[in-house]
Amino acid sequence: MNINRSSRYIPIVAALGVVVGIIIGTFFANRFSGNRLNIINTSSNKLNDLLHIIDDQYVDTVDIPNIVEQAMPKLLEELDPHSTYISAKEAKTVNDDLKGSFSGIGVQFTIRTDTVRITNIIKGGPSEKVGLIAGDKIISIDGEPYVGKIVTNEETMHRLKGENGTKVKLGILRDTSAKPLYFTIVRGNIPIKSIDATYMINKELGYIKIKSFGETTYAELLSSLAELETEGFRGLVIDLRGNGGGYLNAAIQMINEFLPKNRLIVYTQGRRVKKEEYYSNGQGSYEDIPLIVLTDEFSASAAEIFSGAIQDNDRGVIIGRRTFGKGLVQQPIDFTDGSMLRLTVARYYTPSGRCIQKPYVKGHSRDEYDMDLITRYEHGEFFNEDSIHQSGEQYFTRIGRVVYGGGGIMPDFFVAEDTTKITAYYAEVNSKGLIAQFCFEYADGNRKAMSKMETADEIIHYLRKQMIMDKFIRFCDSKGVKRRNNMILTSQHLLERAVYSGIVYYMLDINEYIEYLNRDDATVLKAIDVFKKGEYRPVAPTGIASSKKKK
Repeated sequence: MNINRSSRYIPIVAALGVVVGIIIGTFFANRFSGNRLNIINTSSNKLNDLLHIIDDQYVDTVDIPNIVEQAMPKLLEELDPHSTYISAKEAKTVNDDLKGSFSGIGVQFTIRTDTVRITNIIKGGPSEKVGLIAGDKIISIDGEPYVGKIVTNEETMHRLKGENGTKVKLGILRDTSAKPLYFTIVRGNIPIKSIDATYMINKELGYIKIKSFGETTYAELLSSLAELETEGFRGLVIDLRGNGGGYLNAAIQMINEFLPKNRLIVYTQGRRVKKEEYYSNGQGSYEDIPLIVLTDEFSASAAEIFSGAIQDNDRGVIIGRRTFGKGLVQQPIDFTDGSMLRLTVARYYTPSGRCIQKPYVKGHSRDEYDMDLITRYEHGEFFNEDSIHQSGEQYFTRIGRVVYGGGGIMPDFFVAEDTTKITAYYAEVNSKGLIAQFCFEYADGNRKAMSKMETADEIIHYLRKQMIMDKFIRFCDSKGVKRRNNMILTSQHLLERAVYSGIVYYMLDINEYIEYLNRDDATVLKAIDVFKKGEYRPVAPTGIASSKKKK
């Protein structure tokens, strides 16, 4: 009887055990859920387990989301130098630059003595409509004082940008007004141009300076070409120096304007990404115009796709210095908090089949990778073409010219960086920011006198009459950099060029600034010479030509 009685309770005990197990399991599942961490919750994930343990058992309270934010970049460094994590705070700025617009008030500014000073008003923007002018100083934003240590570039951008249609009230100090002025500005969409300059170098040769490849760059290029068309250009220089890249599609669209039909532009391929080839469609309007592309060590990614496609198709020539060497393709992946991941998913290859990604070691810091440019400098690559050693395999262009993979695009015409006129005096005033400071303060204090001047020549003529270089030397002396006459004489042209161009930049637009600098720029002068000599068409080498990689 006792055995039978006990056996009756076995199912009940078993059921209670299951219920208790479910309750305990649910408790721990909730306690260790991924809600707070926003990462995959699997028992086999050691990283996830580690974060849970720290969160639950560490001696002090821990900000787990902050730990994750700091760990993400470190994890990606183990992959390659271009897989990156971008915080929510930084992501919007990064995207704005490539999308070609942002919502704000339409001013350019600099910060001097803890005060925001407006250096330029964007034409047609919200600030121009309400009457803000260059030289105005912002002293309050939305009724709160905005001067002192709180004033930074990042904080100023945060306060001036905002949703389209929202309002911001600015307190302004203006030299012509004894009292502060107040303006209420309705924020609007402000275009971000990716083409800095378009002009005719001479009667035949047009010039376009492209600083990045964004959503609007192709449309801007067409506009620039149309402008040069009206001036009768017969040859074109595209300046990609300092261009860090951008969108692949933008580069493909732009290259298409210059290539005949069915020419390979670029192809991409990765472990999970099938090979994808991009060809020209033959609808470009400038397939025959003489083309010269300028590059330097800061030309990267989409800029290298552009120059590589032109070089491998023998469509034009490259002038300048070897490019950066970025041949990895990143796919943007957005997180719900606004942050984003740029993960390398493929490599891109130029038409000849070369990947121009420079060597890197997995797991080594990105700083070490970036040191490559300093190494190039120390080895003399910027000054002597013979110092350049590309260790990649040989490939061949369409007509059989030899090109190399594994380390950037080597130009067809090398132009060395000239440092012969750089003295210790020039280096000191430049490194201390005294050139930029003097140029801004002089422009700001003499806007009325120069306000009606429309060209760089007018401004430079005025500056020479004002003995501007004498004033600059005295300014530097007042800042602790003593006059050194012999060094000043040696660096005279560099100093004049820097001061004149700086004031032109603050008084006129960037087009005038670049046009002035290009007048004695060695790479631009080489482009002019190549065009005059008709050397813009690559010539096939003697011997057997091949479009395949050399075995």
